[in-house]
Amino acid sequence: MSSFDDADAFEGASLSARAMAARPAPYLDGLNPAQREAVDALDGPVLMLAGAGTGKTRALTARIAHLLGQGRARTNEILAVTFTNKAAREMKERVGRLMGGPVEGLPWMGTFHSLCVKILRRHAELVGLKSNFTILDTDDQIRLMKQLIVAANIDEKRWPARQLAGLIDSWKNRAWGPEQVPAAEASHFNNMGTELYAAYQQRLLALNACDFGDLLLHVVTIFQTRPDVLEQYQRWFRYILVDEYQDTNIAQYLWLRLLAGRHKNICCVGDDDQSIYGWRGAEVGNILRFEKDFPGAKVIRLEQNYRSTEHILAAASRLISGNAERLGKDLWTEEKGGEKIRLIGHWDGEEEARWIGEEIEALYSGVSAIAKRRQNARSVSPGQEADRLAKGGTVSKNRDGDIHQVNLMRAESLTPEGRSNLPIPQTFGLDEMAILVRASHQMRAFEDRFLTIGLPYRVIGGPRFYERLEIRDAMAYFRLAVSPEDDLAFERVVNTPKRGLGDKAQQVIQRQAREDGVNLLEGARYCVASGQIGGKGGAQLRVFVEAVDRWHWFIRNVGNELEIKKRKEAIGVFDEAIAQLAAELDEFPEPEGADRALAEPIAIELEQYQSKRWLVERELSFLDGDHVRLAETILEDSGYTEMWQNDKTPEAPGRLENLKELVKALESFDNLQGFLEHVSLIMDNDSEDAEEKITIMTLHAAKGLEFPVVFLPGWEDGLFPSQRSMDESGLKGLEEERRLAYVGITRAEELCTISYASNRRIYGRWEAQYKSRFLEELPDEHIDDISSPSLYGGGFGAAGQGFGTSAVEDRAARADVYNSPGWKRLQDRAGSRPVSQPREARHVVIDLDAVSSFTEGDRVFHKKFGYGTVEALEGDKLEVAFDKAGTKHVLAGYVVAADIADEIPF
Repeated sequence: MSSFDDADAFEGASLSARAMAARPAPYLDGLNPAQREAVDALDGPVLMLAGAGTGKTRALTARIAHLLGQGRARTNEILAVTFTNKAAREMKERVGRLMGGPVEGLPWMGTFHSLCVKILRRHAELVGLKSNFTILDTDDQIRLMKQLIVAANIDEKRWPARQLAGLIDSWKNRAWGPEQVPAAEASHFNNMGTELYAAYQQRLLALNACDFGDLLLHVVTIFQTRPDVLEQYQRWFRYILVDEYQDTNIAQYLWLRLLAGRHKNICCVGDDDQSIYGWRGAEVGNILRFEKDFPGAKVIRLEQNYRSTEHILAAASRLISGNAERLGKDLWTEEKGGEKIRLIGHWDGEEEARWIGEEIEALYSGVSAIAKRRQNARSVSPGQEADRLAKGGTVSKNRDGDIHQVNLMRAESLTPEGRSNLPIPQTFGLDEMAILVRASHQMRAFEDRFLTIGLPYRVIGGPRFYERLEIRDAMAYFRLAVSPEDDLAFERVVNTPKRGLGDKAQQVIQRQAREDGVNLLEGARYCVASGQIGGKGGAQLRVFVEAVDRWHWFIRNVGNELEIKKRKEAIGVFDEAIAQLAAELDEFPEPEGADRALAEPIAIELEQYQSKRWLVERELSFLDGDHVRLAETILEDSGYTEMWQNDKTPEAPGRLENLKELVKALESFDNLQGFLEHVSLIMDNDSEDAEEKITIMTLHAAKGLEFPVVFLPGWEDGLFPSQRSMDESGLKGLEEERRLAYVGITRAEELCTISYASNRRIYGRWEAQYKSRFLEELPDEHIDDISSPSLYGGGFGAAGQGFGTSAVEDRAARADVYNSPGWKRLQDRAGSRPVSQPREARHVVIDLDAVSSFTEGDRVFHKKFGYGTVEALEGDKLEVAFDKAGTKHVLAGYVVAADIADEIPF
């Protein structure tokens, strides 16, 4: 048993803290009725259901100040939980300001993890640890798991350590130790997930260490198994306050419920409509069942918004009302007017990026009519607007070089006369504008556009597109193919993916290159030929050097008529042989017995000719200057794409999408050299000074932020809502996507623009896109649809296929949408214009995340590897033993059944 006594709980308490009850209560000034009710309801369970921009942080900090000011609790008796250390610091500072001076104590204000560390260090021996235990970082955690995987004789390439780490973390988020994992989950990770989990936990104990998931899991275990320890903390924490309750996972939920079991004075602040982190363990059900968990709980809705215009709030409220699983609330504002939400469709993604760039310049320079009539919904006077902007020291510049330093405006507004006469800036600063995307790969088009026109920008929550790891790796491969003398590119990719070439082997290559006065590629060639690097690493290095030679040869020989002629002649020969063999095979429609023996060699020879023809046809495309296909081949042949396909970490799908975007960007250039020069120039011209910049970020990263101007691009079904989210989680996933849309709209203070493209290039081909189903749920009276009429049922091109009335009618036939605002808008826009769309013209989506339709033993055909037999499968991933290429791991979407291969026009 720990020697922790009551005195330890109250470290830092002082007489001044106890005298706070005698102070006046200025912190109650300015609260609206709902906020005041939430602050006054000190006893019993309270759920503060706080909508976006409703002042929930102010209400929460005022509640803490009220507890102290009324003498209801000492600083040490308040447990206040936030999700970030920054939020905890800011909350403590705000409480101090509300109380009129620094607040001593509040030692139990912090994040779940920081608070659990304090508790666990006092009781570490109860879970087999010492009080000086180490908290492992992610790298150490992965390294330890790799050791366990190797020890268990598991193929680490098929079952990577990062996948195991994610699996164990998800179990810990649900407060499951190895023995609590249910049977339905135990089969994960090659049927050894729980066994490795148990071994991992034992290894952590031996190291006197734990990971971040253990911090909560161990404390929950202590509370559940040692009622005496739990009773101590229940007695000490008289009041519990939790911010962002909708983002808690199961382990955090159990921790809070256990601690609140005695006094039941728990106040949870959150918004079920903003629960958008289900993919990382957050459970929206925690907030939805609050009243059931705490009978008699008081639910107080904060609905008065201080951020956005009435049009933005009305549209967001109508959209989120489509979710069945919610507690319900309606946001409103006292301010009337403002801009309607703008909705605009574009022909393609590039046009979308161009239009947004031009619109930003117009708003920035002040030539936009919207900028000229600018007003902020929550500013009752221009002086108040100056105060609001000056908080961040905002500087607004326009294209004529005029500078509006808002801090100076604030200084001029000290007198009532000055405040009433100050003008609201008739421009929008770049810092006041943001582009919020559903997926990070959407950023590339905007980054390219802004770099081209010279608009400075920042990417929040990650590196800019061309600075991402996978993009730098791919660019290094392209540089090496164009210029084999590029030693920096060689060093970056020679062992990426792993080729068994460690530091020692690379030092041998560098030494040989220096001695011979040649580049590293030539040094590597000599090291292989002379046997200085042998074994598996030497064999892999030989393949790498030959591949670089091959890529470079095709780049140098683009347009070589002799080589082109050779390959065209070869294709002609192959076509004749294939036709002859196919005719011979037709003589054995259903070969049995002796016929089967005769037919089989013919079928094998036919497959060989088809594979050879495909390879020669690909080479011909390279010689014809198809640099996009060459780039795809470089990433495939190098094993780089396969490396990320086999990576099971949450980041891997996003990296693959970014690689697709990179290849897509090549389409705008004549060759690889031109593209590489373009990227080098624009990155060289980029500056990192303190000038204001446009913000580009994902919707998930934008939660909690606000901007006067918000652009929401890419609202198309499959992209937003995400097809993957819907496939994996069904209706639950769709509702989380709708909450994400709600979060995006409510980030806007003054102007919100939603856009979509009627066509996008997917895997190198133009495909028509459906508008997001969420657009049909927006109320017509709050939407200004400025799309071109030609995007609707024009009967031409891809747009006609994707946006004809027949496409919407099909969706309407499956759901009651005839009274939806989107349906009415469509009818109004169509008017009397004749609409004719073939019902066969449909946007076909191939879902690569779906479960494969193949089974073990099936014969399949791959356009690169030829024919093979499925030996194993996991979801949509197949292990195929190809007749000529050996065993490969491929996605089901890239193979077809062997018996229909001849029908596929590769």
